[in-house]
Amino acid sequence: MFSHQEISFDILKKRAFNLRWASVAEGVIPLTAADPDFPCAPQIAEAINKFSSQRYFSYAPAEGYSFFREAVANFHTLNRNIKVEPKNILAVDSAAYGIYMVCKTFLQKGDEAIVFDPVDFLFKYSVEANQGTAIPFEVPIEPNGIFNFENLAALITPKTKMICLCNPLNPTGKVLTKEELSKIGELAVKHNLIILSDEIWSDIVFDPNIYTSIASISEAINQQTIIVTGYSKSYGLAGLRVGSVIAPNEIIFNLLLLKSEHQSTIHGCNVLAQVAVTAALNECKDWLKDFVLHLTKMRNLCVDGLNKIDGFECLSPQGCYLVFPDITKTGMTAQELQIHLLNEAKVAVVPGLSQWFGQKAAGHIRISFATSEEIINESLNRISKAINKK
Repeated sequence: MFSHQEISFDILKKRAFNLRWASVAEGVIPLTAADPDFPCAPQIAEAINKFSSQRYFSYAPAEGYSFFREAVANFHTLNRNIKVEPKNILAVDSAAYGIYMVCKTFLQKGDEAIVFDPVDFLFKYSVEANQGTAIPFEVPIEPNGIFNFENLAALITPKTKMICLCNPLNPTGKVLTKEELSKIGELAVKHNLIILSDEIWSDIVFDPNIYTSIASISEAINQQTIIVTGYSKSYGLAGLRVGSVIAPNEIIFNLLLLKSEHQSTIHGCNVLAQVAVTAALNECKDWLKDFVLHLTKMRNLCVDGLNKIDGFECLSPQGCYLVFPDITKTGMTAQELQIHLLNEAKVAVVPGLSQWFGQKAAGHIRISFATSEEIINESLNRISKAINKK
């Protein structure tokens, strides 16, 4: 199911943009944006085809179809141990918009939001785009590193309105423990802060690590939490632009719905995307399990291979299909190495620049391994040869 033969590179070269196959020169392998090379589960395509064959594409409810919201609620009840009702779920046109919408709803000019460093740039962007100030909280690069909660507490001021949580953490692959989440949640409750919990990677967790949603820890924390999640990482649905925003607190949910502009039809979630996600959550559990098994093999292959290359030090991620090797011993900066690998190895990677991941990402590159064994092996071989030529 996740063999090299299952990948249609001809289609990817026409459709996979955002630094991927359709965006790079011929012969370049893109290990860039976190988007799998494999096609989605057949059940998803079948559901879309069935819906489309009826030839009606009418407006959906502003909050999302009832079948979509029920599927999301059932999934979180069964798999995340969260008591959530369908009425507290909002279908949105991507997890990225969900993050932006939460910041739009709860931040005003001069407000502060704490964001991890390193972390995906969308948090800082969304805070600043809504006139807030992003306050970086330095977290360990090591997936099993210990958070300094005294430092976190010291960042909270009267201006702080939100803590932005990314779990599992892009780009380091850390999966936060229940104990770590409890401490974050307790601080949020003590200071009456919104917890913006990005859980888009929560399905991609490698044994023996266990995923815990911060909203499942206590009722008090649950009521402060807004979960934002999406389906691009787990099911390969990036182009369908679909996500969920879950707010167990009804007052918070109603504020989010108002600010979403869904009721005015300025924004809203694609109907086919909601059909696709419903099929994914209800019918693709085995497909996802096999995908994670394949990713586990690719993670091990990638980590072992990179650690054999001079100047690379790569830790094994606990979640996400990303590795974030330290490349300082190559003698190049992350951007210099990215350019070198593109020119000499014909392999595209993401440099650890502050604009993408924060100041602490310096000296690292990010590589996605959601592809075939053959592509990983070829990429490692090319990178090794390019490093030897520098």
